[in-house]
Amino acid sequence: MAKKKTAVESIYPLIPTREHVALPGLVLPIYISKGASADAVQAAMQGDAVVALSLDSGNSETQVKTADISRFCSLARITNSVSLPNGDMKIRLSVQGRAKITAFVGTKPFIKVKVQEIEPPQNLQLTEATQTMLAQVKEAFAGLSQYDPALEDTIFAAQEIYDPGVLADLICSILPLHAAEGQQILEEFDPAKRLALAQGMLNQNIDIAATRERIANKAQNELGKLHHQEILREQIRQIQAELGEEQSIEDELRDLKTQLAKIKMPPPAKKEAEKQLRRLQQLHPDTSEAALARTYLDWIMDLPWQKRTKDRIDLPEAREILDADHYGLEKPKERILDFLGVSKLRKQVKGPVLLLVGPPGVGKTSLGRSIAKALGRKFVRASVGGLRDEAELRGHRRTYVGAMPGRIIQGLKSADTRNPVFIIDEVDKIGSDFRGDPASVLLEILDPEQNKDFEDHYLNIPFDLSEVMFICTANMTDTIPSALFDRMEVIEIAGYTTEEKLEIAKRYLAPREKEQNGLADIDVQLSDEAILHMITCYTRESGVRELGRLVSTAFRKTARIVAEGGAAPKEILPAQIEDYLGPVKFLPERAQAKDEIGIVTGLAWTSVGGEVLVVEASITPGKGSLSLTGQLGEVMRESGQAALTYVQSNAEALGVDPNFYENANVHIHVPHGAIPKDGPSAGMAIALALVSLLTKRPVSRQVAMTGEITLRGKVIQIGGLKEKALAALRFGANTVIIPKENERELVEFPKYLLEQVTFVPVETVDQAIETALLPPDHSLSKALPSNTKQVQVKPATRSLTTPG
Repeated sequence: MAKKKTAVESIYPLIPTREHVALPGLVLPIYISKGASADAVQAAMQGDAVVALSLDSGNSETQVKTADISRFCSLARITNSVSLPNGDMKIRLSVQGRAKITAFVGTKPFIKVKVQEIEPPQNLQLTEATQTMLAQVKEAFAGLSQYDPALEDTIFAAQEIYDPGVLADLICSILPLHAAEGQQILEEFDPAKRLALAQGMLNQNIDIAATRERIANKAQNELGKLHHQEILREQIRQIQAELGEEQSIEDELRDLKTQLAKIKMPPPAKKEAEKQLRRLQQLHPDTSEAALARTYLDWIMDLPWQKRTKDRIDLPEAREILDADHYGLEKPKERILDFLGVSKLRKQVKGPVLLLVGPPGVGKTSLGRSIAKALGRKFVRASVGGLRDEAELRGHRRTYVGAMPGRIIQGLKSADTRNPVFIIDEVDKIGSDFRGDPASVLLEILDPEQNKDFEDHYLNIPFDLSEVMFICTANMTDTIPSALFDRMEVIEIAGYTTEEKLEIAKRYLAPREKEQNGLADIDVQLSDEAILHMITCYTRESGVRELGRLVSTAFRKTARIVAEGGAAPKEILPAQIEDYLGPVKFLPERAQAKDEIGIVTGLAWTSVGGEVLVVEASITPGKGSLSLTGQLGEVMRESGQAALTYVQSNAEALGVDPNFYENANVHIHVPHGAIPKDGPSAGMAIALALVSLLTKRPVSRQVAMTGEITLRGKVIQIGGLKEKALAALRFGANTVIIPKENERELVEFPKYLLEQVTFVPVETVDQAIETALLPPDHSLSKALPSNTKQVQVKPATRSLTTPG
């Protein structure tokens, strides 16, 4: 059992307090007269500037008794100290935490105490009751602003606090509490109980403030409300005249009325705006209600009720823009051009909400920017990754302090048009909690049948979003709620190939980073070999984000050489890349040195592209067991069992002893055991490794394969074929065996891939055997091959998946 952590005790100077208790998080100034407290401050300033603050309940003004000192105190750091002309001191303290006095070390010339600091609870789990109490306390605290407008900033900050203990300390540091009440809060260590105490004290103070306001209002009514307001207005007019401010409040209100009459907006919006204007005319301009009404009117008048940009749909020009901004991505570009073509014929840009799905760094957001550029529309972006408060999208109600519209209305105001291209990023990372479900709000925002009457809580009037072109982005679709996913049309963006990354680096990354690193006027280029070296040996990604950072590092190192007076190389080569970036992180895959028995080159698909998956088979004397190692997933283990069953059931046709399994143990291993692997498409590779081992026929090292098999030996369709074929080409395999059902995908492969790799579609394992296995090598027939270690360095944090 782990030892309990021993609390650390420290010795600090003590400053007694009488009228108030310092709570954690509070920053307060204190005046110190000559005497023991001043000596304590001087001693603390010579050390770590930390003092203990404890309540003195004694009656003596000059003498402090240890019996009157509370045993629970605060620890505070002195952040500022000023000596006054009369010999006194003014210090500023930042209260940091709670502590318990365990002993009094000395009393002369000042009190020194040994304290044990009380740590706040870590990883606090909030119950439903505590969360409810948090919301109630925040709402009550917000109501306090109507009695004291100076608290608005503090109340606004309190809305973002979700630790009940911290919230309780903040509220009680603001309230005018008696010293005994403050000490009660200080001595309560349980956050939930402390918040409950604070709630009671807060409600009591709100009742007192309400009573005082009621009495003040009653007295003011007795003096004559209208007469009093007229006197105040006249005073304001006189002050403005003295300051030379010619425009009066009445003139400003008239201007607002004139501007409002010129703005074309729907009848409900016009009615609400006129209502708020009439209300503003009846309010005193210095009141908080007048400020809220004026802010609301500003929002309504600034929204683009009738402003829109004219669509410019020119398909050849749109194609040029997409090609200029993005290399590759042919399928997404074609789908976008199809969308624009339909919009041109219908003379309106409406249709399904597009969802761009792909790994990070492949250009999803920049594709949306290119669409806006091609249409001639304004571009707006809002990220909802990690969003849990639905008010961020729908807005806050005006009853809350610091209320404002949601991100959708804010985006339309910044774009100053009602038909922008609106990108909503990271919809797969949206969340929900007690503050609501933002995904449910997106259902209304993205649905063309509902968003024409979208109501933001702050505006409380409908705004038509039907002309907005919404485009969403995500890294995966699994976490998107089904109801939301159903409203979007998916455009999948696969990772870039090595050749595509090379072109992107040459066309976009290198010129941009060269200019940003101050080398625009210097003759230095990044060679193709250096770029390929970075791609293959320093990155494992689907996009080009990390590649961009590496290119920036290479130019930054070159810029430093120039800045130090050296000569920049005209061409950066791979050898210099290793000097700039350090040792390579990933070694490229290497083909086997020779054809071997029982070793097959399989192919896998990962989130960063295709990978080679070497499958090794071995037989040892035993009682007929099957071992599958290499951190294989459940689906891949089942593929191994299916492969063994196929070999057993077809032993005679394959030329294998039907009873081989009775006195032998079969071991299937996939190297790089630290990397999890799963998926059904390694079934054919496992089956051929077993057949090669049992028939003593070597497997051609130039052949790679992928395919799921059945117990009858049929080869069925798999996914990620393009990425797998590229991995085979990098590995050095010139022949790839694929399922017959995947043959139709070859027409979409790049030309260079079809020229360098021969694809052999097969329907059965027998056809794959004829392609991959060589005639028996009699020199190897006397002994089974040992497990040959493949030189493949891959990160241990990525999972290899072979999708079916």
